[in-house]
Amino acid sequence: MNIIIVDFATPEYDETIRLRYKILREPLGLDFTEEQLSAEFSDIHLAAYDEQWILRGCLVLTPKSEKVLKMRQVAVDSDVQSKGTGSLLVKASEAFGQAHAYSKMELNARDTAVPFYEKLNYSKEGDMFVEVSIPHFKMVKDLM
Repeated sequence: MNIIIVDFATPEYDETIRLRYKILREPLGLDFTEEQLSAEFSDIHLAAYDEQWILRGCLVLTPKSEKVLKMRQVAVDSDVQSKGTGSLLVKASEAFGQAHAYSKMELNARDTAVPFYEKLNYSKEGDMFVEVSIPHFKMVKDLM
């Protein structure tokens, strides 16, 4: 698996939008707004490609402060879910955070994804809340 940073507003970025829509938004009847996508200009976009350079997964990192990085919009194509792509993406995002002196990663996990993140040593922080019409938990991990 090849994990790279893709630039905003490139064909590769557009490909990640299509995957995120297919996996995360379409099942909930949601779409992206222009404002949501425009706000991603300063985010870091990681993409996982297989050996044939087919996009298999992606995620977005949003700096929240000098020390805190928020992972969001983690999407893995359905035909490779549970085969390690998501774990590789999360580990790559943590390595990025460490290399850029972030000390904490946070994310809002769908309740069904909590066990996945717990296996990667993330901890729930606070109570369940509803986001995009489904239950979520805030999860955190120290990077240093």
